[in-house]
Amino acid sequence: MIERLTSSDLDGALDDLAGILHACVHDGASVGFILPFPPEQARAYWLNHVWSGVAGNELDLFVVRNAQHVLGTVQLIPAKMPNQPHRADVAKLLVHPNARHQGLGRALMAALEERAAQLGRNVLVLDTRSSDPSLRLYQSLGFQIAGEIPNYCRNPFDDRLEPTTFMYKNLH
Repeated sequence: MIERLTSSDLDGALDDLAGILHACVHDGASVGFILPFPPEQARAYWLNHVWSGVAGNELDLFVVRNAQHVLGTVQLIPAKMPNQPHRADVAKLLVHPNARHQGLGRALMAALEERAAQLGRNVLVLDTRSSDPSLRLYQSLGFQIAGEIPNYCRNPFDDRLEPTTFMYKNLH
């Protein structure tokens, strides 16, 4: 079940969200963190960077759940600049490694796109490490490659820099 969390939902989802982020980074996801990445750092990310955005209506946080736990998440971050009322960023599409290949990422992205359209945001922008499997997922969802920047991010496991691909999708 996909839902958009409100600030009153956040505390109940914190443990699962921190667990997903921690597991994804340890599985090799390039989402801004590198090893060592203790569970406390994952919790701090949600508390210090996401909660205030949700509470201040600066971002939409979507989750997909089974009966017991949150299994995946994604964020829609509308652009704030006056010349970009039509644009939003997609951030942190994460599905727990044990729950992948079930269509959860696709379902999260469909909910995100529906919300973006409701908000009048018809250009979505994201970036992903060029070697990540998510690149193929985004392309299959209609995202186009805008370009690649070499040496953009550090590999989560090794002290080496890797390229990142920037992508966009027009919803109309």
